[in-house]
Amino acid sequence: MLSVRSGMDLTFFFLVLVLVAFGLVMVFSASYANSSYRYGTPYHFVINQAIYAVIGMVIMVLLSYFDYHHLHRLALPIYIITALLLGITVVFKGSALVRPTNGAYRWITIGSFQFQPSEIAKFALILLLAHLLSNRDADLHDKSAKRFRALIYVAAIGVICALVVAEKHMSATIILLLLAAIMLFVGGLPKKWFIIGGIVVVGALLIVANLPYYAHVSTRMEVWKNPWNPQLSSNDAWQTQQSLYAIGSGRLLGLGLGKSRQKYLYLPEPQNDFIFAIVCEELGFIGAVLIIVLFALLVWRGVMIALRAKDRFGMLLGIGLIMQVGLQVVLNIAVVTNTIPNTGVSLPFFSAGGTSLVMLLAQMGLILSISRTSNIEKS
Repeated sequence: MLSVRSGMDLTFFFLVLVLVAFGLVMVFSASYANSSYRYGTPYHFVINQAIYAVIGMVIMVLLSYFDYHHLHRLALPIYIITALLLGITVVFKGSALVRPTNGAYRWITIGSFQFQPSEIAKFALILLLAHLLSNRDADLHDKSAKRFRALIYVAAIGVICALVVAEKHMSATIILLLLAAIMLFVGGLPKKWFIIGGIVVVGALLIVANLPYYAHVSTRMEVWKNPWNPQLSSNDAWQTQQSLYAIGSGRLLGLGLGKSRQKYLYLPEPQNDFIFAIVCEELGFIGAVLIIVLFALLVWRGVMIALRAKDRFGMLLGIGLIMQVGLQVVLNIAVVTNTIPNTGVSLPFFSAGGTSLVMLLAQMGLILSISRTSNIEKS
């Protein structure tokens, strides 16, 4: 049963709080050596993350009171604005507006404020597809209308993915495509679309990955096959090797919170995409399983909220938002354990990053809005 005392799903809200708090503890633990070395203080990364967490939590609570139906008319404007922001990162690459961060040009910088449009793109695509798919029943029996709608779906997915590909952000592209596939499937599109679309997408990704512009992808594939290959550059395989060392060192119970060895400038940027390796090293197999269980409960609860939404739009929006979390968790853990090639996917609520955390918490607020509206209807 959904919680009804406060009008929102309290279990979902509590799970988000626990994950955010757990994430802050691990950001501090993973980052303090790197932070001390680079900034002269162990608190640089955790303070930034805590500030964004507070901002995100406030936005989450406010959005839980927001009627998500208003997003229907905002879907296209938000998508267009996001596409323009992505275009800025491509057109103004290397300028004062789009400066490199760890060698990537994916952030827009305005004064001391910096944000990543590709994080917003995930929400923009989810919202637009929820809007389009919730209105498709009217033309189910009109072949010309169905063809036209198919073109709209392709355009909506293609434009945003093309702009993210131009950023050299393959991981975000993969997440966007997987999210789109899930939403189209839940939206009831014919299976033949997925067969044809899957062939086209896989072919396109293989072509893009073999372009000189994406030369780093083939290198990551070689690292994935054998990170200990002596023919590989030590720089190419270093991060994966150190991640595996960290995971192996943790064993069952871990070395203890704060006692990681690999975070002492061995594992690069341990507070970012590879923070799960530090979790495994410090908290062991038990700690890793605990985090996976918390995420599984969050996704399960989110799916239940979506399925109990009072309308099709709420259901599709909720599924898309919570599946983004699930996909990123699976892909991140797969990368950290070298199950799949390194794609640069962050771990929700744990990896340091302001835009990602604020957007995630805002999206959790919309799921709470769906639960609140649904609960009001049921009560």
